[in-house]
Amino acid sequence: MGCSFVSCFLLLISVFSLADCGSIGVNYGRVGNNLPSASKVVELLKSQGLNRVKVYDTDPAVLHALAGSGIKVTVDLPNEQLFAAAKSTSFAKTWVERNVAAYYPHTEIEAIAVGNEVFVDPHNTTKFLVSAMKNIHEALVKANLHSNIKVSSPIALSALQNSYPSSAGSFRPELVEPVFKPLLEFLRQTGSFLMVNAYPFFAYESNTDVIPLEYALFRENPGVVDPNNGLRYFSLFDAQIDAVFAAMSALKFEDINLVVTETGWPSKGDENEIGASVENAAAYNGNLVRRILTGGGTPLRPKADLTVYLFALFNENKKFGPTSERNYGLFYPDEDKVYDIPFTVEGLKNYRDHPSPVSGNQQKPTVPVNSGGGSVSKSTTGNTWCVASGEAGKEKLQAALDFACGEGGADCRPIQPGSTCYNPNTIEAHASFAFNSYYQKKGRQMGTCYFGGAAYVVTQPPSAYSIPYPF
Repeated sequence: MGCSFVSCFLLLISVFSLADCGSIGVNYGRVGNNLPSASKVVELLKSQGLNRVKVYDTDPAVLHALAGSGIKVTVDLPNEQLFAAAKSTSFAKTWVERNVAAYYPHTEIEAIAVGNEVFVDPHNTTKFLVSAMKNIHEALVKANLHSNIKVSSPIALSALQNSYPSSAGSFRPELVEPVFKPLLEFLRQTGSFLMVNAYPFFAYESNTDVIPLEYALFRENPGVVDPNNGLRYFSLFDAQIDAVFAAMSALKFEDINLVVTETGWPSKGDENEIGASVENAAAYNGNLVRRILTGGGTPLRPKADLTVYLFALFNENKKFGPTSERNYGLFYPDEDKVYDIPFTVEGLKNYRDHPSPVSGNQQKPTVPVNSGGGSVSKSTTGNTWCVASGEAGKEKLQAALDFACGEGGADCRPIQPGSTCYNPNTIEAHASFAFNSYYQKKGRQMGTCYFGGAAYVVTQPPSAYSIPYPF
């Protein structure tokens, strides 16, 4: 359905008058063996008008290539270094000196992401997070960089206990006192912001029976009314972000800003990954860019202009997990676009989303689910389980385990130290638990028990393999 004259006119005005509403960046992941050089990547970013980039480490080649480019950079201190950064101020000081101060200001580092989705990290690093952030910040203070470089940490939406309706958003209770209150207090004291990774795709593919595609892709739809405050939502993205705002407000941190450090939609997926397609990826990211650059804030925070980092710059062929994991890229490794969308206000002048005709009745969205983590399992028949392959090797198992407990959204709390399924404390046992959690969550469908060849399906209960499972 085309827009009305009035809505088209308002959109045209917004394109020309709200250029500073929000900001679009991109995640530059490098889990591939066929990607262009860092210098070519910088030229690609500049040619597309992308002036913000987030990287997952502090690779010297990348930071040197970004020097003098005018592109603002967010760097990452990996989860593996959280313990050292939390326990040693000298480590934090040295890390900042070598990985930040050595490049700044020629490389415009504007933020440090301390860890990534730490709450689902299988290595139990949550308890080190806030101390690590404080030590990194103190190191910035000593280098006199704290006014220009902010410190935060990206959280996954699985950190929410409730996300529907948005006004009822709340953090997981076991994380509130030990982590979120001190974390948000730190962000307030340092003038920083909360980093959030939000993927409407996960919620949509797990709940296609109640979440209309139009609602997930920012297309025209009747909207969803929050019963608690009467606000109407026209996109799942806005609803997810407001659930985080509500969770912060519940803890009396209404003044903390938010940056969306990851969001995206895959252009290809396995048969069971409903909605993964080039057309939907183009619609989601293209309409998101328009939403951010012209749309102001969210229903709950109308003045909260957002900075959003699209995930990701390239398709990365060495990533573990389902097919979608290797197909979030805006570009192919040869720098050709996977689909054509704009990244700037100027580019939006000629942008049009072209949805395919959808058969059937268009019903009003109901979305009676917790849309935060896409954790609603689909019902299936047959008894099968997913277990780790002992022949995969520790390195491959660890990488796959990290994916399952991180981006994959598996429930890995039972295999944390002291929890019910921590023993036996072996990489194979923990990987099997995580793989099966992911497999069951995905409805035991084809392709969800692969993990790059590190897992396989069995028809006997995992207890037969001496693997701890609460199933």
